[in-house]
Amino acid sequence: MPVRTAVKSPHPHRTAREARDLRVVGVSKRFGGVPALCDVSLTIASGHVHALVGENGAGKSTLGKIISGVLSPDSGHCELGGERLVLRSPRGALGCGIATIAQELAIVPGLSVAENVFLGAEANVAGFVRRASIRRQFRELTARVGFDLPADRIAGSLRIADQQKVEILRALARNASLIVMDEPTAALSSREAESLHAVIRSLARDGKTVVLISHFLTEVLELADTITTLRDGQLVRTLPAGEASEESLIEGMLGRSLGTAFPEKCFAPEDSPVVLDVGGFSAPQVHNVSFSVRAGEIVGLAGLVGSGRSELAHAIFRDVKAESGTVALNGSPLRVRGPKGALRRGLAMIPESRKDQGLLLSRSVQENVTLSNLKKVSRLGWVKPFQEKRDVTELLNRVTVKNSTLKSPVASLSGGNQQKVLFARTVFCAPQVLIVDEPTRGVDVGSKRALYDLLSDYAKAGNGVLVISSELEEIIGLAHRVLVMRLGHLVAELSGPDMTQQAVLAAAFADPIRNASGN
Repeated sequence: MPVRTAVKSPHPHRTAREARDLRVVGVSKRFGGVPALCDVSLTIASGHVHALVGENGAGKSTLGKIISGVLSPDSGHCELGGERLVLRSPRGALGCGIATIAQELAIVPGLSVAENVFLGAEANVAGFVRRASIRRQFRELTARVGFDLPADRIAGSLRIADQQKVEILRALARNASLIVMDEPTAALSSREAESLHAVIRSLARDGKTVVLISHFLTEVLELADTITTLRDGQLVRTLPAGEASEESLIEGMLGRSLGTAFPEKCFAPEDSPVVLDVGGFSAPQVHNVSFSVRAGEIVGLAGLVGSGRSELAHAIFRDVKAESGTVALNGSPLRVRGPKGALRRGLAMIPESRKDQGLLLSRSVQENVTLSNLKKVSRLGWVKPFQEKRDVTELLNRVTVKNSTLKSPVASLSGGNQQKVLFARTVFCAPQVLIVDEPTRGVDVGSKRALYDLLSDYAKAGNGVLVISSELEEIIGLAHRVLVMRLGHLVAELSGPDMTQQAVLAAAFADPIRNASGN
């Protein structure tokens, strides 16, 4: 058995028993003959925050799943405190002090928030769960972490951001010594992310080890002690965070420099026709909203989580029933009963959750792409295989997904590549107005630029785009105008030099009865 490498610790108060380094030794993993990890070896020091960065498909999540017992390596192994680990399940990993916060949520939707947090670890007497004890423990945990969640609320009714917080609390409730966090802040607001950052720092101070998998390089540089970069399943380098920068991380991830983060903005002519006109629109959690989108324009929709952004989008797309108001496409009222009718009229939407609302995970990539417009690749009810393959290959090349995955189940792709498949499917139905909710959630920096280019090109072709995002930098960098919502109301419209992150945040906390003109 190799001798555990001694690592200088920034926590001199920890005992030798607490100092348990994790070593990954020559780990390789393949999926269907495609290598995901190739002979990866590294040491994760106890009591540190160790970040894994890389493009989608680089092997970050695969390595995280091997560490946490979700997957078994084809070769190589892991050691914890000098002892070899043989993990066959996440439950087995938990028994070794390793907990996981997965990128895809795994809550039990029919149970309460508190029941989800303490699932499998409930206080009980003679087999009967002590609910009062669970509530007390839940209150203590949420007070320590700073999350405001109702203990008795059914977890499946929560927003995605709040479901993510349930996952985080579940891992913390196990008091694990090592926690793998895969994109833990992807669904959180800026304030919630800052709260989680404080929790991560607290965990490290207490001697816990955090393996942080994140696409947010600013977050990685702020939190991590050590950063490992992966590319195409291979380890590029591991170095102290103090020796890294966003530029150096991007070059390591891509094998090249990224260049400008956002495409150059091309503003539509002032006389461009209005392609989407929303007037006096109300729906659940949306109150009297009016705005328009012109041909060739990208309009950003910003606001805090719970401001009504996604609810507005779903109601416009007819996925949720509107209460009052009007929606017009190209000057004609949109009088349809559901999303299928909206698609026929030229309105499409990419939802916030690709897993629950977007993709058929068990079907192939090719089938998922053409699902939105089968008529285009069929004749007399029969799909034309050659044309379908040609059209899908062309679209996947545009969104930088390898066409070798055409027949693979979309569930086998990384989260970011799944998002790009969803983009390809939506573009395949050629809508004139495209609504995109959190377009780059879980997508690496290189792929983000590819998606930004796709949205920009789509607008330049004379279409209208409405983008919803929790990333202010993304909203400001991509949109021609920004609308800000708060508590279901549209409280500001920003453009030109007034369109700054500070102005968006100020409006997001503004008086909800103000209208877009500030009256």
